[in-house]
Amino acid sequence: MAEKNRYSDAELQEFKQIILQKLEKAKEDYELLKSAITQSESNDTQDTSPTFKVLEEGAATLSKEEAGRLAQRQLKFIQHLQAALVRIENKTYGVCRETGKLISKERLRAVPHATLSIEAKSRQ
Repeated sequence: MAEKNRYSDAELQEFKQIILQKLEKAKEDYELLKSAITQSESNDTQDTSPTFKVLEEGAATLSKEEAGRLAQRQLKFIQHLQAALVRIENKTYGVCRETGKLISKERLRAVPHATLSIEAKSRQ
């Protein structure tokens, strides 16, 4: 029997559900990070005593920078998940871009946006 060169439509639907769930959660997390950056829902340093104002502003700046980095990573993750959905529609999802072989189901369940098999990834 010939080696399978793509996942069946039923298998692709299973992966699509996994990706959609992860995408929904990722978007929620991204919105939380965005609101942390803008601090639209929190108190400002205006209501604290002047002695602690400088320290709080410094901490707030660091916190915003960290939230900004996390938001960028989250946005990149969202883009990878959306690209995986496109590959599902094209029926190329789960095919290693280097070896052309199927990526294991276990890897795709753990990292649904993977484009490399473990074999190809370990060669990098």
